[in-house]
Amino acid sequence: MATQRTGIRRLGCAAAAALALSVTGTVASFLAHRRAVEALVRAHTELLRRLDALEEQRRRAGWRMDLVEYQRDHRQLLRAAMEDQELLLVLDTYEADLSPQAQKQYLFANALYVHALNGYRTGLLTRGELRGHIRMLFQNPVMRAYWEATRPHRASLRDDSEEAEIGRMVDELLLELDEADTDEWWVVGDSPAD
Repeated sequence: MATQRTGIRRLGCAAAAALALSVTGTVASFLAHRRAVEALVRAHTELLRRLDALEEQRRRAGWRMDLVEYQRDHRQLLRAAMEDQELLLVLDTYEADLSPQAQKQYLFANALYVHALNGYRTGLLTRGELRGHIRMLFQNPVMRAYWEATRPHRASLRDDSEEAEIGRMVDELLLELDEADTDEWWVVGDSPAD
């Protein structure tokens, strides 16, 4: 009988050991599977982040190409108006009577301003660089006259639009320049953070 009990005990110990090994193996397998799933989730999340970044980059590139094409059309229209007196009359939306020469100068001033603005919009200029560029452009009295003559045009902009915000920046800079007690115009006004 003692031999039977020893055999049963051995069988019970072997079964317990086998069960323990099986449980340990199952737990280890579960943990390995869990780590693999977590790694896949991280890789999937990173892939989605990269795809989102690529989509945003593609969207921005498309927007920039649209802006470049739009600016090209703008220049062609201005050129046509500058070359043809009859077309120039179509763009005369100023409240004062202007000579054809003054109208052409205002159209050129507009082209310079829009060029700087689009440089900022496309990321070629930082906000500080745009401000510096505008500070230099508006040293010219024709640019100042153009800006004043187009004030009613800017009044129709949505107040929260980027163009309205840049217009306010120009107005503030011109006020600072007018009130400055120095002839060193290039140092007037705070440079905004880029």
